Amino acid sequence: MSVNVLYKTSAKATGGRDGHAATLDGALDVKLTTPKELGGAGGAGNNPEQLFAAGYAACFIGAMKFVGSQGGPKVPADVAVTSTVGIGPRSAGGFGLDVELAVSLPGLPRAEAEALVEKAHQVCPYSNATRGNIDVRTVIV
Repeated sequence: MSVNVLYKTSAKATGGRDGHAATLDGALDVKLTTPKELGGAGGAGNNPEQLFAAGYAACFIGAMKFVGSQGGPKVPADVAVTSTVGIGPRSAGGFGLDVELAVSLPGLPRAEAEALVEKAHQVCPYSNATRGNIDVRTVIV
């Protein structure tokens, strides 16, 4: 499947989970640290799972707004998505991720919220990239 690329960005990481990552344009610059739960020191810094969680949450809101603009329900201004990303060993070997998207759509009737979230899950690029590879659950809160 081809993609008509409209935007690209590049980031460079050094030092792995206890290193540094930055976009080449300088807009994002983070110190990386491994969480204690994964054998690291923890402390100040971020880890790839946190960055993925933040990106997925923001992108999912964008997908809901896109669906709303295509005739779906209007997305409330105070919409929020909490993305929880877990990491751990897979039964088949290696490591895997697990994601839950908790979606808050204040004032939107539950049936409309559920339909909006389902449609957004079909168009969101993060959802499309993870489908079939990562267990992603959506929950209306």
